[in-house]
Amino acid sequence: MEEEKINRENKKTDVKSKKIRTQEYSLKKLEQIQKEEQVLDMLVQEIDENFNMIGVIGNNIKCIVPREEASSIVGDDGLVEEKHIVNKKGKLVHVCIKAINNTNDGIELVLSKRKLELKVRKWMYMHLKAGMKLKGTIVSLTDYAAFADVGGGVTGVLKLQDISDIGINNAGDILRIGQRIPVLVKKFDRDTGKIELSYKEFLGTFEENISKIKEGDIIEGIVRNRIKTGIFVELKPNLIGLAEHVNGVEYGQKVLVSIKRILPEKKKIKLIIIG
Repeated sequence: MEEEKINRENKKTDVKSKKIRTQEYSLKKLEQIQKEEQVLDMLVQEIDENFNMIGVIGNNIKCIVPREEASSIVGDDGLVEEKHIVNKKGKLVHVCIKAINNTNDGIELVLSKRKLELKVRKWMYMHLKAGMKLKGTIVSLTDYAAFADVGGGVTGVLKLQDISDIGINNAGDILRIGQRIPVLVKKFDRDTGKIELSYKEFLGTFEENISKIKEGDIIEGIVRNRIKTGIFVELKPNLIGLAEHVNGVEYGQKVLVSIKRILPEKKKIKLIIIG
């Protein structure tokens, strides 16, 4: 399947990157890497006044990612926006070799993140489709959604209703920046490049999530919402129950609940908040 191919390629890239980070390079080896468009991990040590990323790869080989090669996304002025650059200091970034300079002080590399992103975008434009399962890394969180990098800087959106069925107020209630998660492609618009993703399918069904709990159990939950008929309490990332009203509890608060009744046919759980 296509999604399996993507994930296999991602795993190969991860393994290849780890090997490249620790090995030493000859000029001949670097030329081969450039020719084959292999992926390198560059450690960004600093950002200069022109927003070029300066760093090293492998056995301390000096590298630069010019601002124009830092991303395939540019602002209205045609330049890569600073926000895509300044947050990379101290981090590893995936890059390809654009040029190799053999100087008196040794080898210096000109690298490109933009080239890698465009390569991935081209592949995805040709092959990505709804139903594919990919791996994503959370890069941003908002009140209404999370954004995940699914490879080469290509980002998809996870709306709150696609993160969990429990009715969260913020994507950060479930996810954190840097977290690597499985995602399902819900929709891919080839005209705009917009990718809609979903995570909740990997958090288990109602039946799976209740399999290890029973009526009378006392467990810890998190308050997620208050309505006229009661208080919704998250029991697991994709499992919620309704408790009777009590005073003094707020959204996000941890509480102890007793499982009063489980109604599998209605996919509902009734709770009692006890502490």
